[in-house]
Amino acid sequence: MSAPLRLVIFDVDGTLVDSQADIVASMTAAFEGASLPVPPREVILSIVGLSLPEAVAQLAPGAEAGLRAAMVDAYKSRYMELRAAAGAEMSSPLYPHVLGVLNQLHDEPETLLAIATGKSRRGLDKLVDGHGIRHLFVTQQCADDHPSKPHPAMLQAALSATGVEPRHAVMIGDTSFDMEMARAAGMLAIGVTWGYHDAARLSDAHMLIDDIRLLPGLLQQVWGQIA
Repeated sequence: MSAPLRLVIFDVDGTLVDSQADIVASMTAAFEGASLPVPPREVILSIVGLSLPEAVAQLAPGAEAGLRAAMVDAYKSRYMELRAAAGAEMSSPLYPHVLGVLNQLHDEPETLLAIATGKSRRGLDKLVDGHGIRHLFVTQQCADDHPSKPHPAMLQAALSATGVEPRHAVMIGDTSFDMEMARAAGMLAIGVTWGYHDAARLSDAHMLIDDIRLLPGLLQQVWGQIA
């Protein structure tokens, strides 16, 4: 009897790529353009993973809706400028060993890879094409099509698109929003410690890893327990 299909879903910012410099610079431009005090760097990074409108709403709760919308546009414009100037590989570099692990998992016949990100479709397209990794993922869920994390809609869509049961799926992410989303979707939540939320904020994770090279072996243990 063949093994069931397994689905490994990855967050992007803070999990696969280190985009913090452009995120902070773009949010700084948005706040300066609105003549609002710029939040500290650690506060800006704390909202990474949320959809951009929700992130701005959390960082500027007192701003009226029209101003927040303008800040969202300013963020997007600055982010695109930075990415165009440097290219995706420099602007949002893959973390060490990520590409090797993605290729290793992709080569497993029973393993499917997916993305669930707070990025826009346009931003995600630029990133996966810039790194040449689009072909590794069977489905890519983003903020344009779903409510913001931690709502489980992205994960539910990925499950529906692949036909994989939640118990055969896992979410890999660096923020509490990823972990809450995974639990809400009924799947395993694996937190990574090299991203933008520290281990203390990943209390909803079922397990943590501090080196992505450990992921394939960990997943084999997990799949073995639920086979």
